[in-house]
This record gives sequence, structure tokens and C-alpha cells, in this order.
Amino acid sequence: MHDAFLIAATGLHAQQQQIESISNNLANLTTPAYKRSRVTFGDLVQPARPHGADPLPGVSTPQGAGVALVQHQRVFEAGELRRTAEPLDLAIQGDGFLEVALPDGARGFVRGGTLKVNADGLLATAAGWALKPGIGIPEEAQALIVSTTGRVQVQMSHQARPVEVGQLELVRFTQPGGLAALAGNLYRATEASGEPIGGRAGEAGLGTLVQGALEGSNVKLSDELVQLMVAQRAYEASIRVIQVADEMQGLVNGLRR
Repeated sequence: MHDAFLIAATGLHAQQQQIESISNNLANLTTPAYKRSRVTFGDLVQPARPHGADPLPGVSTPQGAGVALVQHQRVFEAGELRRTAEPLDLAIQGDGFLEVALPDGARGFVRGGTLKVNADGLLATAAGWALKPGIGIPEEAQALIVSTTGRVQVQMSHQARPVEVGQLELVRFTQPGGLAALAGNLYRATEASGEPIGGRAGEAGLGTLVQGALEGSNVKLSDELVQLMVAQRAYEASIRVIQVADEMQGLVNGLRR
């Protein structure tokens, strides 16, 4: 009977993680370029074998019983593009990420967003992370132009034609779901995601850049609410298992008297 309590406890913990993931998705329903998170679970049932027999050589035997978190990953389905007409808003239509330079020297990756010129005069994200390769924007620039292939130009007051100041490139991953998510829709590569593969926008399976637009969140309200109801029912079922196990334990204790 003690096992019933432990199994039900794993169920409660698993559904609590599911509810937390859904809550975070719902909270970011309107966050630009947000990618919904998804949790997957696996059972911990111990393989059946004769009583007292040793485990089979070379076979890994899971410990305990119940359910456990197997994976917590991001789903990189494309969100809807929203036109803003703001020249510093940049979205990626299709697969790919922009690379940014983080303060600790590490490589970070974002799905576009609202840009700005940072204190060093470089084109950067709203959080101040400079886009790579570094693209300097002159102080006297009056307008910024980004082509679908990543060509960056500025319009100067004393020149009739725009001046090219750099070229943005995109990167992709073989397993983007393995990226580690950080704050501010920032991602880092992991062993699960693989190393970034760079290229020009519009080539080698990479998407294109869209100036004056933002990618919306890929969270679907109806789907999340359905998943929330399923998680709540599963949570209630685990509570019921604990209640029944407690009642049965009480009956056993009564028989002993």
C-alpha cells in the first residue's frame, strides 16, 4: 500500500509541472516571437521478473514506479507575422535565428524582435545584445533599411542613395527543440540542438527577414485550455488514488486491532 502513495505522488508532481508549463505559455500569449513549451512524461514501471531473480545482465532497470518528466522543450512552430510599419522591428519568416553576442562572450540566438542602436553604435536587440556580425550605424543615419536577404543599409542626409553598412546572416539547428531557453526569448545551443549552421537568408533552408513586422507567439489559447483541463483531471485522479489508499490503509489498521 505504501507504493500507491509514492506512485500517486509522482503523478501529482508530473501534473504540477504540466500546469506550470501551460501557465507560462498562457502568460506569454501576446509576447512577440515566444515559442510555447511542452513537457513529455514516461512511466517508471519496473520490468516484471521472477521473485528474487537478479536483473538481466546489461539491462538498465528503472527504479520506482509511477511517472516522471522525460523532456521539457520548446516547440518552434512559426507564429503569425504582425505588420507594425516600425523600421526597427524585424521578423524571420521561416526557419532560422539571428545570432547575438552576449556579455560573457557566449553565442546567443533570437527570433528577431525590436532592434535598437546600443551605446557602442551597433545594431542590437532591445535588451542590448549586439547582432553578429557587428553592424555599426552612423549617428547621422536618418533611416534603416533591411532587405529580405539581410542586407543592411542606412539613408544619410547628405547622400541620395542608401549606404550599405553590413550583412545579417541567419543560423539554423538540426534539432531546434533542444535549444536552452533563457530570458527575453534568448536561446543557447546545447548538445541536443547541435551546432549552429550559418547561411544567407533565403538560402539553404533558411527563412527570410521581414522589416517592419514582428512574429507573434505560437501559443494557441484553445489548445492550452484543453491541455489545462486534462492536466487538472489527471491531478484530481492522483489525489483520489491517495485518498483510496489512505482509506484502505485505515481498514488494514482496524483489522489489526
